[in-house]
Amino acid sequence: MRGNMKPDWLFRNVTVIDGSDSPAYQADVAVTGDRITEIAPVIESDAVHVVHGEGRVLSPGFIDVHTHDDTNVIRIADYLPKISQGITTVIVGNCGISAAGAVIKDHVPDPMNLLGEKQHFSYPTVEAYGLAVEKSRPVVNVATLIGHTTLRNNHMDSLHRAATGEEISNMCKQLRDALHQGALGMSTGLAYATAFQSTTEEVMALAAELGPVDGIYTTHLRSEFGPILDALDEACRIGKHANVPVVVSHHKCAGAKNWGRTKETLAFFDKMRQHQDLSCDCYPYSASSSTLDLNQITDDFDIVITWSTPHPEYAGKKLTEIAALWGADLVSAAKAMQPAGAIYYNMDEQDVRRVLSYPATMIGSDGLPNDPMPHPRLWGAFPRVLGYYCREKMIFPLTTAIHKMTGLSASRFRLSNRGYIRKGYYADLVLLNPDTVIDVASFTKPQQPAEGIELVLVNGKKSYGKDKKISGRAGRFLRRNNK
Repeated sequence: MRGNMKPDWLFRNVTVIDGSDSPAYQADVAVTGDRITEIAPVIESDAVHVVHGEGRVLSPGFIDVHTHDDTNVIRIADYLPKISQGITTVIVGNCGISAAGAVIKDHVPDPMNLLGEKQHFSYPTVEAYGLAVEKSRPVVNVATLIGHTTLRNNHMDSLHRAATGEEISNMCKQLRDALHQGALGMSTGLAYATAFQSTTEEVMALAAELGPVDGIYTTHLRSEFGPILDALDEACRIGKHANVPVVVSHHKCAGAKNWGRTKETLAFFDKMRQHQDLSCDCYPYSASSSTLDLNQITDDFDIVITWSTPHPEYAGKKLTEIAALWGADLVSAAKAMQPAGAIYYNMDEQDVRRVLSYPATMIGSDGLPNDPMPHPRLWGAFPRVLGYYCREKMIFPLTTAIHKMTGLSASRFRLSNRGYIRKGYYADLVLLNPDTVIDVASFTKPQQPAEGIELVLVNGKKSYGKDKKISGRAGRFLRRNNK
C-alpha cells in the first residue's frame, strides 16, 4: 500500500470476479485514493471504510460501450440511469452522432436530435467537450467517439448526398484534430438518411485517419435488415483499408423476414476475425429504439411511439392505434407524427441470445435519455444481462457476463488501467448480490433503478449505494490512451 497509508476502503472476503473471464476467487481488496492498492487472501489493516462482503461479488465497474449520453452527462451530472446499473464509464458519440465537435447552424438534424436541442450543442472541439465534462464532474467517467454525421453536418450544405473531395478533406482535418485531443475513434450511422448517401470511399478516407493513432471504428451498419451481409462486408472493408479495429454497433438482424439470420452473420464474423480485428456490442432486448424512420414502417411487428414533437400526447401508444384513431394508413400516420421517436419490436429472442453469447460481443445499453418514455435498456441493460440472461437463462457464467461488461470493453477501447480488478488499476468497482441482481425497468415503467447493485465506487469514491441514491461524483473525461 502507498507509503503504509490507511486504505480508504477495505472489502473483506468478497468473491472477486476480476473482468478477465478467469475463475472467481475469495480475497480482500484495498483501495487508497483512486486506485486499487492491494489484493490478498487477507489484508491485515484498518481502513476508513470496511465492507464485509460475504456472499457478494466485487466486480470492475461496468463500461457501457454504446451510449447516447453525450449532453446528458454534462447537463445532469447526477446521472442515475447509468450509475444505478453499476456502470462507471460511458462511451458516447456512437451511431455517427457526437456532441463533441458538433457545430449546429440552424436546426439539429436527425438523428443528432437524439442527443438534445440546439442549445445543448456547445462543444465545437473534443477539448471543449472534455473541459465541460470535467467542470460538470458527472457521476460516471466519459469517453467520446467522433460522429461521421456530426462531421458531415459541420462541413456540408446538405446531408442527403455524397461529400465532395474538398468536404472530405475538411472533415479529415477536423477528425485528425479531434483524435489528437483524445477522441477514441470515429463512429458511423450509415443506415440514417443523413449519412446513407455517403460513399464507402468517403468513410474509408476518414477512417484512414484512425490508424496512425490507434483509433477505433464503430458502425451502425448501412442495413440491419435484408442486405446485412453486404453491410457487414462494407464495414470490414473500411476497417481493413484503415488497418483499425471494427466494432459493429448493437448487432442484430432486424425485421421479421430477417429473423434467425444471426447464424449467418456470426459465421461471417468467425470468417473475418481470422484475419482482422472485428467485434460487436449488443443490448439484451428484442426491441430496438431510435427516431421514427419511415423506411422501417411495417405491420410485421409493433411500433410504439416514444415521443413526438407535434403530438406529444401519443407517447406510449402503438402506431397502429394512432393510425386507427385517425383513419389513416401507417405511413401517413408516421409522417404526421414527425419528428418523433419509436420502439420497434423487430428482433427475434433467439437471435438476441445468440449475439449476446458470441465471444466477441460487448454489452452496450444504447439507451436514449431524452425520450419521455425511454426504452428500458436506459436503466436496465446491464442488470438484465446479469439477472435474466446469466442467472435465470444460464446462457453464460457470471465471469463471462462481467468480462463482456468490463475487461473486454476496456481492452477493445484502450481504456488504460480500467476494466479489471488489478493492483494499481483505477478503483471503479461494483459490489453486487449475484442472487438478486436484476433489472426492474419495463416498457411500461422504464425509469426504475435495478435491484442487487449494493455499492459503486468511481475512481475510489463512493458514488451509489443500497439506498439507490447518488452519494458522490468523481467521474472524469477519459482521453484515448491516457494513463
